[in-house]
Amino acid sequence: MTNEKEYDYILKLLIVGDSGVGKSSLLLRFADNDFRERYISTIGIDFKIRTMDIDGEKIRVQIWDTAGQERFQTITKTYYRGTNGVIIVYDVTDGDSFVHVQRWLAEIEQNCETVDKVIVGNKNDCPERKVVLTEDAQRFADLMSTPLFETSAKHNTNVDEMFMDIIRNALRTKKNFKSRMAASPKKAVIKLKKPRNERKLKRKYCRFYFSLIITNRYFQCEHV
Repeated sequence: MTNEKEYDYILKLLIVGDSGVGKSSLLLRFADNDFRERYISTIGIDFKIRTMDIDGEKIRVQIWDTAGQERFQTITKTYYRGTNGVIIVYDVTDGDSFVHVQRWLAEIEQNCETVDKVIVGNKNDCPERKVVLTEDAQRFADLMSTPLFETSAKHNTNVDEMFMDIIRNALRTKKNFKSRMAASPKKAVIKLKKPRNERKLKRKYCRFYFSLIITNRYFQCEHV
């Protein structure tokens, strides 16, 4: 068993998204700097560990790769526990996978109290096949107050930048929580959450806005 004292911090990241969007390829590229044209779809859960120094501190990052198939959703949900950051991946050449980002965000909210997130548009290496416009994805990410990266595991584009962004954000959140606990160890921890009605209203608005984007952009593509 890993002794946490060997590291200043241990972080757990979870990669979610539809099957075939390139979750395993992103993990393989970041952890091993490798890419495989043919990759067997993950069954259940796989993970890799990467140790790094950030600002003079030794960080152990556990990155869990989940299956995107619906039949494995119950397996995936158990692994949200203790997660510091979630990477939501869609395929820029597949409009449906982008639509489903909304569902993944809802699942994260149901299973995580406080967690950092990043939305990732993968397979951004074939402009003629791209159907999810960057401006649409950015508009949605801004509405959800979540960073957006467009990546290519194949060409190693923005992969390190994306992972380091979520790692640094998750590390900052963990440090802040640790500082608050150290400052008032005997006081009860109060979790500040937006009022349920406000959160529901935001989700409802984002769902409506997101539907307009999909209707105006992607459904029309099928009839061109």
